[in-house]
Amino acid sequence: MSDAPIRFDTKIAVLLREDLETWQRLNVTAFLVSGLGTAAPEVIGEPYEDADGVPYLPMLRQPVLVFEGTKETLKAAHARVLSRALPRAVFTSDLFSTGNDRDNRAAVRAVGTAELDLVGIAVHGPRNAVDKVLKGARMHP
Repeated sequence: MSDAPIRFDTKIAVLLREDLETWQRLNVTAFLVSGLGTAAPEVIGEPYEDADGVPYLPMLRQPVLVFEGTKETLKAAHARVLSRALPRAVFTSDLFSTGNDRDNRAAVRAVGTAELDLVGIAVHGPRNAVDKVLKGARMHP
């Protein structure tokens, strides 16, 4: 096994609306990254095991970078991610009032693309493409 740093050609990023409460930021981030592994299984690493042989589930194989921005920043990033056809997940403000996957999907389906009240998006793709999608966003503090 090599000790050389691992560099990834891809990037996983979450962009959150800056006015979210702390619990909302955590909840939205968890939901968003859960979607990326289904569309891009290569982002999932190998299962874990501790020194006693107890197995644990695999997780994402690379860091998740979290950014924040204004409502306008999210709207612009959403348009850019759609134009680049990158794997993405969305979380809208309506999802804070639903309690299950069926109702979440119905809430998103009920609103046109341009009218989505985005509070978060997640994206995976080539580093430079993800950087272009996130233009105007800043690293989450």
